Amino acid sequence: MALTVQSVAPGSPAQRLGLAPGCRLLAVDGNELFDALDYQYYTAAPRFALTVCQNGAQQTLTVEKAEYEPFGCDFKTYLADEKHSCDNHCMFCFIDQLPPGLREPLYFKDDDERLSFLYGNYITMTNLSEREVERIVKMHISPIFISVHTTNPALRVRMMANKRAADTLRYLDVFAQAGIEMNCQLVLCRGINDGDELRRTLDDLLALCPQVCSIAAVPAGVTNYRDKLYKLTPYDAASAAETLDILESYSRRCREQFGKSIVYPSDEWYLTAGRSVPPAEFYDTFDQLEDGVGMWRKYHDTFLEELARPRSLVIPRRLDVVTGTLAAPLITEMAQRARQKYPGVQVTVHAVENRFFGGNVSVAGLVTATDIIAQCKGKLQSRLLGVPEVMLQDEGDRFLDDVTLPQLEQALGCRVVVIPSDGAGCCRAYLGTRILKPRRTQPAPPTGKET
Repeated sequence: MALTVQSVAPGSPAQRLGLAPGCRLLAVDGNELFDALDYQYYTAAPRFALTVCQNGAQQTLTVEKAEYEPFGCDFKTYLADEKHSCDNHCMFCFIDQLPPGLREPLYFKDDDERLSFLYGNYITMTNLSEREVERIVKMHISPIFISVHTTNPALRVRMMANKRAADTLRYLDVFAQAGIEMNCQLVLCRGINDGDELRRTLDDLLALCPQVCSIAAVPAGVTNYRDKLYKLTPYDAASAAETLDILESYSRRCREQFGKSIVYPSDEWYLTAGRSVPPAEFYDTFDQLEDGVGMWRKYHDTFLEELARPRSLVIPRRLDVVTGTLAAPLITEMAQRARQKYPGVQVTVHAVENRFFGGNVSVAGLVTATDIIAQCKGKLQSRLLGVPEVMLQDEGDRFLDDVTLPQLEQALGCRVVVIPSDGAGCCRAYLGTRILKPRRTQPAPPTGKET
């Protein structure tokens, strides 16, 4: 294996050694280089032997530099390798339920331990090689985020349609013994891995504490595009409440034993069951925020904290905003709170039903411009529409259905601005004390984050 250099930073140790674009990095101190993680790890030392191939000749160079000084090589991709794709065919996979005609990258299923460490993406461990497992232990790549779903080997094989799903459960013990911190995810399917199976899974994972730092439980998302896929029944109020009872009982037990909840139900359980979302203390350090765990509470509390701050001047303004049906009651309540304190600030909230995906999809992050146009045209109360940044792709210029912000403006006949998705930032945007993000007329450069 080798890494092909695309560019060399001026004045860097690599340039001083005479390395140039096109040369191939083979090994550091005899350790083969497979990707950017290997490169960063092994070149951090102040002195090492680098084996390279340049102009058809292989040689070993002695490198001396400051410790952790960047060596100075860049590669075609930020991983210096292709992303690892998923080998599973999970019965609940959301990507399998996407409608046709979306952008090609949206259909890519990543299952890459490097992205788990770098960006918090979840991995199933089913495509890990022994070399990769050994590297996680050797480099102490921690924390990592793992999609467990169930610790019942036979059930995991069934749910993921992959024979390796059973055997790779042993990596949980390997990582725990190596002191690797793990944040785990359980996607629960009604009548399949909940109930007693959920209790079994929680017991098994909690036996690995403190290396298992958090366990997020989320209900499986179901769209209208499940033709020829396993039939899943979405949770209703009663079944959500039953599952929530189990999860909360384990959370209480964990607080008594470990001093933190560890088991965290996602917000959707509470909203579906019609129960109040727990206080901020329940979520400890909000380890699973990106998995929809504690978002409601964090938004609520930070919005009100920001609203309570003294302000010398708030200019009267009218603004329409859109959100998903799940968050609509919260967003509406906060808009009303803002108006109560500042009557001149009138924010009209539009709850957009997700007809594009259908099923039980109700989160703001999956709302498309197609649905916004269909449900808001002719209903706006102002000439200014606020769109939460979570609805847009990482480039910030278009929705999941590939509609751009200028196209949305043209369809609705208004100006569209992107507002922060966090509570404090959203409050400032409502009150006009923070400049609203203008729409981008050109795509932003790629960030390297997953879509």
